[in-house]
Amino acid sequence: MTPETTEDGIYRGRRLGTRKWLTVLAVINVIGTGCSIYIKYIFLGTGCSSAVPNAMCLIQPSDPPCRICSQALSVPPEKNPNYRCNTSLLIDYCQVDGSHHYILIDVGKTFREQVLRWFTHHRIPRVDSIILTHEHADAILGLDDVRAVQPFSPINDIDPTPIYLSQHSMESISVKFPYLVQKKLKEGQEVRRVAQLDWKIIEDHIEKPFVASGLQFTPLPVMHGEDYICLGFLFGEKYRVAYISDVSRIPASTEHVISINGAGQLDLLILDTLYKTGSHNTHFCFPQTLDAVKRLNPKQAMLIGMTHEFDHHKDNDFLLDWSKREGIPVQLAHDGLRIPVGL
Repeated sequence: MTPETTEDGIYRGRRLGTRKWLTVLAVINVIGTGCSIYIKYIFLGTGCSSAVPNAMCLIQPSDPPCRICSQALSVPPEKNPNYRCNTSLLIDYCQVDGSHHYILIDVGKTFREQVLRWFTHHRIPRVDSIILTHEHADAILGLDDVRAVQPFSPINDIDPTPIYLSQHSMESISVKFPYLVQKKLKEGQEVRRVAQLDWKIIEDHIEKPFVASGLQFTPLPVMHGEDYICLGFLFGEKYRVAYISDVSRIPASTEHVISINGAGQLDLLILDTLYKTGSHNTHFCFPQTLDAVKRLNPKQAMLIGMTHEFDHHKDNDFLLDWSKREGIPVQLAHDGLRIPVGL
């Protein structure tokens, strides 16, 4: 059975329970409600670094072949919730004057594909600011393609897009993309059209919030392996969202900020889950993710970062039963999912 997707790109599920749950999750359908301030959260990518389908499953298929990856050859990506690009979230922040601000979290290896598929589908005209969780390939290797969503100028005389990142990420990107960081041309150097970015260093500390395109974000330092700090982000006042895409352990200070037993219950937790079973040294896997969800106890949770081990339909049916048992609605997100929230 192929997934059923609305014009908003939201998979409605095969069972009545899934459909009801997603209706609750999309808290307020702002169209026609008279709500003048709202945010739409659009999941541009919900997959692991290598994305789904896994290339090896297609060029060297197993016997029997991987069903999830084989499906990618027969079902169009926009109708296949098991087709997953690198994790990325777009925030459409509409203010009281009707103006929209488009905030992008992470610009990974699959960014161009995400723009072509989901920017067009959801009518996203531009990116107003960018926030980076860390400097790994699945979060930054699309930076060169940011020029594709900027006004065309052969001499680069356009307003640069603000990009918020840690000092560590800045140092790494300066090596990987020196031409994106360079302020002035060297003598004799030709002008070439590249993405115009305004680099803004943020501190990786929960007590150092920052504002991007009118929306306040609080950094959430988490461990992405015991030797590496990655940033999640907390945002929204009336509807509190925590976005944590790459995590193997949540430090106590960060957990306090997003826990029902700490600073208060989240309305939505968006959380990493890499493999179905076992554990991993740099990511939560399904067992650790569900343990964290129970511990933090948000009003609802969406899972991202999945490999091809996850079957969207089958595993969401499992999560429906888990949610009823634990009293916390949890589902796998999918590329193109849009959640509108009135403020």
